[in-house]
Amino acid sequence: MLIFSTTLDINETLSRDAFVRLVIEWNQGSPHSNNVIRGIDWNGEKTARYEDERRWMEIVEYHEIIAIRYERIDDNGAVWDTDFVMNFDEMRMSIQLSRSFRDDALEVGADFVAPHFVTLLIENGYVKDDGVLPVTRTPIFITEQELQIVADIVSGEEKYRYPVVYISKTFFNQDPVNARKLAGGLKGVAHVLVQQTSATNSALRTLCDDKNAFNGAIGIYYPNAAVGNHRYLYHREDGYDEVMYSKVVRDVIRYHNALYLDALYTWQGVNNALLAEKLMGQRQARVEAERARESAETEVQDVYAAFDEEIQSLELQVDSLTREVEALRAENYGLRSKLTEADTEPVLFAGEEDEFFPGEIKEIILAALKFALQNNTTDKTRRADVLRDVIDHNDTSKAVEEKRDKIKNLLKAYESLTKPLRQELMDFGFEITEDGKHYKLTYHGDARYSTALPKTPSDFRSGKNAAAEIVGKML
Repeated sequence: MLIFSTTLDINETLSRDAFVRLVIEWNQGSPHSNNVIRGIDWNGEKTARYEDERRWMEIVEYHEIIAIRYERIDDNGAVWDTDFVMNFDEMRMSIQLSRSFRDDALEVGADFVAPHFVTLLIENGYVKDDGVLPVTRTPIFITEQELQIVADIVSGEEKYRYPVVYISKTFFNQDPVNARKLAGGLKGVAHVLVQQTSATNSALRTLCDDKNAFNGAIGIYYPNAAVGNHRYLYHREDGYDEVMYSKVVRDVIRYHNALYLDALYTWQGVNNALLAEKLMGQRQARVEAERARESAETEVQDVYAAFDEEIQSLELQVDSLTREVEALRAENYGLRSKLTEADTEPVLFAGEEDEFFPGEIKEIILAALKFALQNNTTDKTRRADVLRDVIDHNDTSKAVEEKRDKIKNLLKAYESLTKPLRQELMDFGFEITEDGKHYKLTYHGDARYSTALPKTPSDFRSGKNAAAEIVGKML
């Protein structure tokens, strides 16, 4: 699951060597010993890999792009990937953090800290200013001289590359949240502007035609007009500071995660391009070898065998990476869909369960509400009206029903795990392993959701029984 994503415009002062060494510095300087890979000795190689127990870092280069992935596997089975992709032709960098699980993974908390690497980029002066606003991890205080900047942002006349968070002073001339903590948490992926004093309220409201946040409210203004701006009102209550901090950070991070990212700004995309280029070279080499067949028939047969084996291996790797890229694209599509629907405060906040496909959790909740409305609710009551209203105002994609039908069709005549069936089940989201006389099917790598298929079924109902278990337990 994608946890954090951002792209940064980088100054020309960042060289190839400086980029790689900064990533290594980020790892070697981590205050957490379980993050550090021991024995890294990079001497300018274009490709390199360093491993240390449950951690590894790999560097690959594709034309003007350098991609680096760092992976750590926790004791509880959570797999954390941090990707750095720098395009020196466009002088733009993407940074992504994602989390997945192995088969034996346990539950982990949703606590998250944006990569410290962004701070290193800012402190070294590698990140370009965003118009008149510097990219910084500290708040920018708005005095009477800077009011026009806020007015231009609120009116939409001025757009910045990154979201702008504007924090107004409360009626008692205090900040509703810890502005320094908020700016540090966002780590340069949003500008945090803070009203220096409530004495500017009247002038600012006049400039903004009363559309700005004031009296402790917080406004978030996005570069993409399709997203719409968000505003959180201030309430005097215990714990408001922490609640508002979490809401703003979640809002901004969700926006960045939902943005479209070209494949060559992802680790999977760069490696896919490298493999595709190598595959094309191997195919071209085979063509040249075929042309030489008449003059060296015996020698060429050995060359054919080598080419066939490598081409087949490369094709499998390309297919695997392509599916991974498409899965990430589907996840981002789901995030963008959620973002465009987030104009108002949601009825419920998401918990810690990850979605196995876009809209899954929404489909499950709406199905439960429909069942409750039809079977456990008296008509013409407040409960019935509220449930019906929520159902009527949320579209369903019927994705769950379609998946149920598909799994039933796939397994209804199961006799053996053929290669096409194996691929269909993998595309459906199952990891397949052998367990004695059975195949173990684990849904999206989550050990809570697994079933078994016999290798040689003695009962013609084996496939139907497995499909029924999947439908009842996983869908």
